[in-house]
Amino acid sequence: MDDLLLTLKTTFGYDSFRPLQREIIETSLAGRDVFALLPTGGGKSLCFQLPALLQPGLTVVVSPLIALMKDQVDQLQAAGVAATFLNSTLDADEARSRLRGLHRGEWRLLYVAPERLMLDNWQENLKAWNVTALAIDEAHCISEWGHDFRPEYRQIAKLRDLLPGVPIMALTATATGRVREDIVRHLKLRDPATFVASFNRPNLSYRVIPKDQPAKQIINFVRQRETESGIIYCASRATAERVAESLAGRGFSARPYHAGLEAAERSRNQELFLRDETRIICATIAFGMGINKPNVRWVIHHDLPKNIEGYYQETGRAGRDGLPGDCLLLFSAGDIAKQTHFLDEITNEHEQSVARAQLRQIVHYAESAGCRRAELLAYFGEKFGADNCGACDNCLEPRETYDGTIVAQKFLSCVYRIAQNGTFSVGMNHLTEVLTGADTDKIRRWGHDRLTTYGIGQDLSRSQWAATGRELMRLGYLAVAEGEFATLELTPEGREVLRSRAPVTLTKPMDLPKTRRVVRREGDIACDEILFERLRALRKQLADERKVPAYIIFGDATLRQMAREYPTRAESMDGITGLGEKKRAEFGATFAEAIAGFLQTNPRLTFND
Repeated sequence: MDDLLLTLKTTFGYDSFRPLQREIIETSLAGRDVFALLPTGGGKSLCFQLPALLQPGLTVVVSPLIALMKDQVDQLQAAGVAATFLNSTLDADEARSRLRGLHRGEWRLLYVAPERLMLDNWQENLKAWNVTALAIDEAHCISEWGHDFRPEYRQIAKLRDLLPGVPIMALTATATGRVREDIVRHLKLRDPATFVASFNRPNLSYRVIPKDQPAKQIINFVRQRETESGIIYCASRATAERVAESLAGRGFSARPYHAGLEAAERSRNQELFLRDETRIICATIAFGMGINKPNVRWVIHHDLPKNIEGYYQETGRAGRDGLPGDCLLLFSAGDIAKQTHFLDEITNEHEQSVARAQLRQIVHYAESAGCRRAELLAYFGEKFGADNCGACDNCLEPRETYDGTIVAQKFLSCVYRIAQNGTFSVGMNHLTEVLTGADTDKIRRWGHDRLTTYGIGQDLSRSQWAATGRELMRLGYLAVAEGEFATLELTPEGREVLRSRAPVTLTKPMDLPKTRRVVRREGDIACDEILFERLRALRKQLADERKVPAYIIFGDATLRQMAREYPTRAESMDGITGLGEKKRAEFGATFAEAIAGFLQTNPRLTFND
């Protein structure tokens, strides 16, 4: 066994690397700059943690969130790695103690926030600490095109001049081509080796349903998963509070998390969630980045996200341990209107244009009848290699189609007549008003009440016509015109369909689900569920005694494997995932004893898969 695999197994408890991890680690150890794009749950942290153990000196990890630093350092220390962090949560004595340790070369990894690196005295410190590697986590924060731009990240580039010979590794879980270019440029990476893993998260299932009495929908969803941890993302603080109160009032363990809470309460709610004291967090998007809780089993979006990158990142907080996770989006046309209203208030024309394009993309995703997984991957420039993913609503229960030729002809001809009538095109709202025969000032002023298409669509509601228009855009018959306003115009394909009266097939709108097919998804580990719950209780007891989150002891995948293989001695736990030497020495006998005790009164089950 080579040094990389040996360290992976003995320290971290894994028998094999995830895709691209070995290549990234080898390139970093060779002293080259690296840009690595690995999806959430794809094992980014290991790419800089493992090399730090195999080379001399200090690896400095720049991380945007205090919670992330503490979380990763706790996990590393539990595995026997000399890691520490410096941030504003430490008192002066503790900070000085850690600084002395850094000067003595006691630490292999140091986690720090970007703004702290730029303090004057830190420049001398960094030169004195024998820094041999720099890792920039959540590197998309450096790009204004990223979904979480942080201006202080732009300062990190000064490290290139301060430590010119030190290789830099930039890591992110989500970035379009434009953001990738920004990261390389702003961090001054030198001819970096670039690694881009698949964005596919095969253990996640994706569903979108029409929002209808969302409180009731969420309660029904959660009731089927009472022992599981989940996150409910809400567009506003008020909604996050309301949903948390609604769940708590029905006996569910739920708390809010948003920027309007006192810092102490926000921190306490997060800590309770990390320790499995609270099962459900109802949060704005302020929650989650860098929260390395591996056993989040589901994520609900109560409201429409602002963009696909944010949605991908937020759903990616489910199933980080590789076990199955469910992602549910509640969608309504009203959410589109709310988001559009917010966009209207953006004064910068360029920013507003970008935000409108992003909103169109997430609406397209929500309304699409195609495979959800394929849609997400396509956004990031990746092609999904199968016709059916077997784990999204559209693949499991394809929506019905109908002959929409007449409906399409009405809509397209209305666009054509309005353009023919004047020198300008109009937006979706105005088109639906013309089709339904609305009596508005604009319609009268522009003479659109005299068009042959005025009122020809009174058999459908305005929201139905808007949904039809968006589907015609997805089919390529309509496009948003360039310019300040989001107006619609016919594409050459749309003109041809209108001229030739070619048949057009449209998809029926989403229905509320009556039944749901349950499928076994990738990542499932069949095990003795009763024993699993016993081991989970033991894990929580040990974690509480040490005042750390349960997953610092073991992840769910480790416990499920134990509950499948029934090891009754610590020595027979070889091959259990996530069980390194230090953890086996510290906890192996305790869990083996619990399993042996369980088997005295319970039969051993066998599993065929």
